[in-house]
Amino acid sequence: MKFLFDKDTWQEIYSSIRKNKLRTGITIIGVMWGIFLLVVLLGAARGVENNFNRLFGNFATNSVFVWAQSTSKPFKGFQEGKGLRLKMSDLDAINREIEGLEFVVPRHQGQAQAVHNFKYGNFGVFGDYPMLDKVQKKDLVYGRFINENDMKDRKKVCVIEEEIYKQLFDADVYPIGAYIKLNDINFQIVGMYKEGAIGTGGPQGAIHIPFTTFQQVYNRGDSVGWFMITGKKEYDIKQIEADVKLLLRNLHSVHPQDERAFGSFNLGEAFGKFMGFLKGMQFLTWFVGIATLIAGVFAIGNILLITVKERTKEIGIRRAIGAKPWEIKRQIILESVFLTTLAGALGIIFGGLILMLIDSTVGSGPEATLTNPTVDIPVVLIAAVALIVFGTLIGLIPAQTAVSIRPIEALREE
Repeated sequence: MKFLFDKDTWQEIYSSIRKNKLRTGITIIGVMWGIFLLVVLLGAARGVENNFNRLFGNFATNSVFVWAQSTSKPFKGFQEGKGLRLKMSDLDAINREIEGLEFVVPRHQGQAQAVHNFKYGNFGVFGDYPMLDKVQKKDLVYGRFINENDMKDRKKVCVIEEEIYKQLFDADVYPIGAYIKLNDINFQIVGMYKEGAIGTGGPQGAIHIPFTTFQQVYNRGDSVGWFMITGKKEYDIKQIEADVKLLLRNLHSVHPQDERAFGSFNLGEAFGKFMGFLKGMQFLTWFVGIATLIAGVFAIGNILLITVKERTKEIGIRRAIGAKPWEIKRQIILESVFLTTLAGALGIIFGGLILMLIDSTVGSGPEATLTNPTVDIPVVLIAAVALIVFGTLIGLIPAQTAVSIRPIEALREE
């Protein structure tokens, strides 16, 4: 390893690079561009994944939302266009008949004007069960979520989003225990949670009250707005969706092929498609990045071959005065490794700077498209090591060419 710290070795490398500044610079840029692309594209893919997790991280991803609409086919004496409404009895049937369920959460939604002292605003009001906090986790700042006692006693309590607190309360007011009026009915605040990336109550925030209280206040009887259904991990959420909708058609005397009667949104299916897209994007990123790296490394090999050709006479002189073949070979390989390492380091640095720029511009705020676009250190190290290995292997070609020249022939070279 002494040759790595030999002054003459590095002076020779410097002299070789200096003689071909433009050619060497272009080659370094080619390799640098490859690892730059790899770092930036991998960081962007991670940013997309982080943004998706930010948007849907509080949801149980193996979920489907089902609601009632109107029929599109006549059936059993009912005309087309019959309005449908989900009922609490449907909940019992779904739990009883459908396999693979983890949670079935009935929900209601409405609008209300919320008033506190002289401040007011219009917000979305949701009637919810305590189990909602298990499938759509709330990041509580103060207090608690709705509990079973609230449901049993139909308590007039509510859990508010942080944005609502900012609109209705002064900054130094503790919200828990305070009262707000919802459509002239007093509700006591028992919890406050941070605003979610995907707001369920519209741009102004959401208020959650007990499901039973919502039924009473809004006179909804035994109806249900929609079901949020979560399946166990080992079960196909698309099959659960199909089974639930078929069961609901039977319960509500709807034509078996009526696709309009019950609407749904399958979050699990959407999540699976996104993860497939993300894996494809990551594969394409690695393919493009590595292909560009290899192309750049081959360019370095070509440069060194030309350099060896230009230095034929010099190599012949060194061989004639006693330089061993492995010393010549070592010099050429070291030059190749140096160029690839320099190019790789520059590519990683510039790639990191670009990711920092992206994060500071489009990676913050509720409208962010990329969240914390970063690349894991092990991935960067693997790319760097691979680059050095490529540089070493490609350096063997001109190195072998250099030592294959006979000294007497090299000295005749003009």
